Amino acid sequence: MIPYGRQSIDDSDIDAVIAALRSPWLTQGPLVPRFEQALSRRCQADFGIAVSSATAALHIACLALDIGPGDTVWTSPNTFVASANCARYCGASVDFVDIDPATLNMSVAALEEKLASAKKSGNLPRAIIPVHFSGRSCEMREIARLARQHGVRIIEDGSHASGATYLGRPVGCCEFSDICVFSFHPVKIMTTGEGGILLSNDHQLAARAARLRNHGITRDTEAMQECDGAWHYEQLELGFNYRLSDLHAALGLSQLTRLDEFVARRRAIAESYNAGLAHLGIGLPLASADSAWHLYPIRLPVERRAAVFNELRERGIGSQVHYIPVHLQPYYRKLGFAAGDFPVAEAYYRQALSLPIFPGLSDSDQQLVVRLLSESLDPS
Repeated sequence: MIPYGRQSIDDSDIDAVIAALRSPWLTQGPLVPRFEQALSRRCQADFGIAVSSATAALHIACLALDIGPGDTVWTSPNTFVASANCARYCGASVDFVDIDPATLNMSVAALEEKLASAKKSGNLPRAIIPVHFSGRSCEMREIARLARQHGVRIIEDGSHASGATYLGRPVGCCEFSDICVFSFHPVKIMTTGEGGILLSNDHQLAARAARLRNHGITRDTEAMQECDGAWHYEQLELGFNYRLSDLHAALGLSQLTRLDEFVARRRAIAESYNAGLAHLGIGLPLASADSAWHLYPIRLPVERRAAVFNELRERGIGSQVHYIPVHLQPYYRKLGFAAGDFPVAEAYYRQALSLPIFPGLSDSDQQLVVRLLSESLDPS
């Protein structure tokens, strides 16, 4: 089976983790801040807070922005459920902004219209979470312009986009947002096994996020109400055990040295797909020299999508569908959402199919994917 995504691990990664295992530290030790600093420098952000997953990063990002009951957060319906769930964890309400049919990211036009309507009704969101679907940055400059007009905060969900760029700068620099988060799940651009990071240029947001990932505890004597000695710590708020371990950070530091290589290979595969599939007359993703290409999503005729998915699976091609629109999940239907609420995302879902893309995908395996897809769509 050729999966739609797979981690790329080499001997240097293995050696890095073995060295961490032989060190005095297994949990959060000196490698975690080294990883945070290296990733922050790479992204041109001031602060990085490494955590146990991107979901954890999204959760504490919301908390750091004081999102809670009575607030509303808007995100894209074309994403994994974590992009919406993070607001629900905080007791906030969730709503969605439909996607652009070309980029599959949050539509700037739909956002502008929804913000204007929300201002009139007095129901502006506390924050917006644009999602960089498939590794392509949203139009963050325009999203930020609209959000700042209304005092709305921005959390970038960059789970797909480590290594991507936007307007010549790395995604994650937070030029147009308060916070950006990345995922280091094994199928993402680079991996720590499991893990994520929160990036920000705001010292207070970063400091609070660091405290929230560690049970809400501080050892900073200036932040304490009292200090009995060097052993003393205080819990200042209700936090979580969202820490990353040194084992995970060791792998992340090693992977980071090859991030450019990973992204370059993904971009080459995407270009090859664009050329190899052009004759099929199907919907191909927009060409992009800036995307990290976490996914290569194609669009098939609605009546053929399920059959092609099954045929590829039967022949050893692990295609996948990204994503079932979040508002159509049973949990969100119970909150009042329904089919027809976000028609562009729903139309895309009915056609969507993600083809295998990862650095270890060989040219011959990619050619096999193209051939089998072609045969499935045109058996003659």
